[in-house]
Amino acid sequence: MTRTRPRRRPVASRVVASLAVVVLTAACGSTVPSASSRPTARVGPGTTTAPTTSRPPGTTVPTSAPTTTPPATGGLQVGPGTQSAYSVESQPAPGSCHYRWDGSDPLPDPSCTPGAINPQVTQADIATTICSSGWTSTVRPPESVTSPEKVASAAAYGYTGPFSTAEYDHLVPLELGGDPNDPANLWVEPNDRPDATSTYNSKDDLEDRLRQLVCSGSLDLATAQQAIAADWVTAAARYG
Repeated sequence: MTRTRPRRRPVASRVVASLAVVVLTAACGSTVPSASSRPTARVGPGTTTAPTTSRPPGTTVPTSAPTTTPPATGGLQVGPGTQSAYSVESQPAPGSCHYRWDGSDPLPDPSCTPGAINPQVTQADIATTICSSGWTSTVRPPESVTSPEKVASAAAYGYTGPFSTAEYDHLVPLELGGDPNDPANLWVEPNDRPDATSTYNSKDDLEDRLRQLVCSGSLDLATAQQAIAADWVTAAARYG
């Protein structure tokens, strides 16, 4: 018995059938989205910088903090300086200050008389201030001010000797830029000379010597001020 093999449709027929399926599928709405209609991935903010703060118009940002150069003081406090009219200043309480002694040489109580400098005298202007002849007389307070201050200072230090030989002394002297009327720079200094008949004493010699050194450029002003305020006896031994 001879079998009859099924006949295959021509290739053209198969192509036409495939196209019919595609057309039918499109008619049913099952379409492949085009590239332009596909959803795109959301892009995040990524790396951002810190927000900036806006400033009002006309303002500027300083590039650096302002700096000032403080005057050289040698560690001493700064007094009020030269006054056009001095007034009597209050002194430490009676009996609150105590002398120190280096042999026969008196030293002030540092808690009462640590020394104070005149802010109007600096290293830059010594030629027209302390090194100018007669300058100290232009800044010295009058006796109407210093006399009552001297009495009150004597009470503070418990001084009972004669006032004729005790000096109301500027610890940092005027000729080294000491403050003229700050209580921190004034004390009743007993005379250390056994034959004393006046207020002139050994510290006065040192004051003249230090002024010479400063005005000649051999010693700077702040060093001289600190030396005589800290211990004038030691300074005298060092500077002659």
